[in-house]
Amino acid sequence: MDFISLAIQIISGAIGGNAAGGLSKQGMGPLLNSVLGGVGGVVLGQVLGALTGDPALAQAGTEGSLDLAAIISSLVGGGAGGAVLTWLVGFIKSKMQPH
Repeated sequence: MDFISLAIQIISGAIGGNAAGGLSKQGMGPLLNSVLGGVGGVVLGQVLGALTGDPALAQAGTEGSLDLAAIISSLVGGGAGGAVLTWLVGFIKSKMQPH
């Protein structure tokens, strides 16, 4: 995985994490939403790249040019992963707090 795809996954994950945190009651503040979103973005982005088995996704950017499919996969995987991880951690946190 190259730096550009990783950066796309982190940024789109942070955006997805903030979107999920802002739209639900599971938000934990912009900073923590961004961090969790970035981590979730990288994790799901890597999983999608491995599951698809597409050589263009696995070696995006190593030839000096980024493939459009690799960019789209990084954006979608990063945003979805960020949103899911942020929501999941927020949900668990809300269930652990006494009411």
